[in-house]
Amino acid sequence: MTPRVRKLTITAHVAFSVGWLGATAAFLVLSIAGITSHDPQVVRGAYLSMDLISRFVVIPLSFAALATGLLQALGTPWGLFRYYWIITKFGLAVFATIALLVHQFAAVAEAAKRVSGAATEALFNPELASLKTELVRAPSVAILLLLVVTTLGVYKPWGLTRYGRRKQQEARKVQVEPRETPFGVKILLAIICALALAFVVLHLAGHGFESHGH
Repeated sequence: MTPRVRKLTITAHVAFSVGWLGATAAFLVLSIAGITSHDPQVVRGAYLSMDLISRFVVIPLSFAALATGLLQALGTPWGLFRYYWIITKFGLAVFATIALLVHQFAAVAEAAKRVSGAATEALFNPELASLKTELVRAPSVAILLLLVVTTLGVYKPWGLTRYGRRKQQEARKVQVEPRETPFGVKILLAIICALALAFVVLHLAGHGFESHGH
C-alpha cells in the first residue's frame, strides 16, 4: 500500500471497530431496559429497536471492521500470519462475527417477533425470561471480547510466528545481498571519472608548460 492508502485503511478500520463496540454497548443498554422495565411500551420498543440496531448497524459494522482489518494485514508488512497477536485478533473477530449472526437469527429476531404483536401480559411472561437473559448476557460477552481485540491491537503482545521469522530472514538476506548498479549510474560515474582524469592531465600539463617557460 502507498502511505495514503494505508492511512485510509487504518482510519476506516478504527472507525468501524469503534462503531461496532459502540453499537454493541447501545444494544446492551436496550436489553437491560427490556429485562428490567415494567412499562409495556418500553419493553416492546426496546426489543424492536434491538432488532433494527443489530440488523442495520452492528452486523454491517462487524463485517466492515473484519474486511478492513484483513485488508490492512495483507497490504502491509505486518501480514496476517507473521505475528501471534494478529492471528489471535483476527480469529476472535471472525468468531465474534459468526456468533453475532447466529445470535441475531436465534435470539434477537425471535424476541422482536414475540413482542411485536403480543399482548401486555405476554411481554412479562416467564417463558420470555430465559430469552431476555440471553439478550443481556450475549452483548456483555461481546463487549468484553471486543475490548480484548482492541487491547491486542494496541499492545501487540507475543512475538513472531515461525512463518514470520522465516519471512523476516528472507527480507534480511535480500537487503544484505549486493544490488547491481543501474546502467545510467554507471555511465554517470564513467563521465565523472573521465572529467576528473582530464582535469588532472590538463593540470599536470599546465605545470609542465610553466616549467618549460621558465
